[in-house]
Amino acid sequence: MGKLDEITDGADDGGWLTGQLLIAMPAMRDPRFAQTVVYICAHSAEGAMGIIINKPLEGLTFEALLRQLGIEPTPPSRVIRMHAGGPVETGRGFVLHTTDWVQDGSLQVDQGFALTASIDVLKEIARGGGPREGILALGYAGWGPGQLDEEIQQNAWLSVPADERLVFGADLGAKWREALASLKIDPLLLSGSAGRA
Repeated sequence: MGKLDEITDGADDGGWLTGQLLIAMPAMRDPRFAQTVVYICAHSAEGAMGIIINKPLEGLTFEALLRQLGIEPTPPSRVIRMHAGGPVETGRGFVLHTTDWVQDGSLQVDQGFALTASIDVLKEIARGGGPREGILALGYAGWGPGQLDEEIQQNAWLSVPADERLVFGADLGAKWREALASLKIDPLLLSGSAGRA
């Protein structure tokens, strides 16, 4: 876990993708992002930061992570899903969660979603409290200045407004198709090449 302002610095001007879901196009060539859905936490002239919401984290459970951090769950303890949040800083943890629980260090992305990188949120969840919904991600997806905008122009991503059901849903394997379906798009009909009029 760590400080969010190091990663989201300059993101306060609320770029047009902040709070949106990015959906990888079927022709996505980067295997780290093939068939992913990314919740964009910050988008500005300095770049973008997001959390992949449909890749499970292999080999580590929430309980094992709590033990590693020296946090003892107390009944009624809760468990949240663990995700591989992206290829950047994979040892760093982030909790993407509902805004019914926030603290001073939390980044409130919009009315429905916040991001917290403090160990306090894990302690609250281990005690049975904390946000109503949340996912724990190790690592994040990051883009430099203008990089994400360029990828969208190259037809690598689609965007759709985020919805709580899709972000926090348990069926990770279905999220990519569900996100496309929310746009009323059949992935088999999508082309990987950008058109010019």
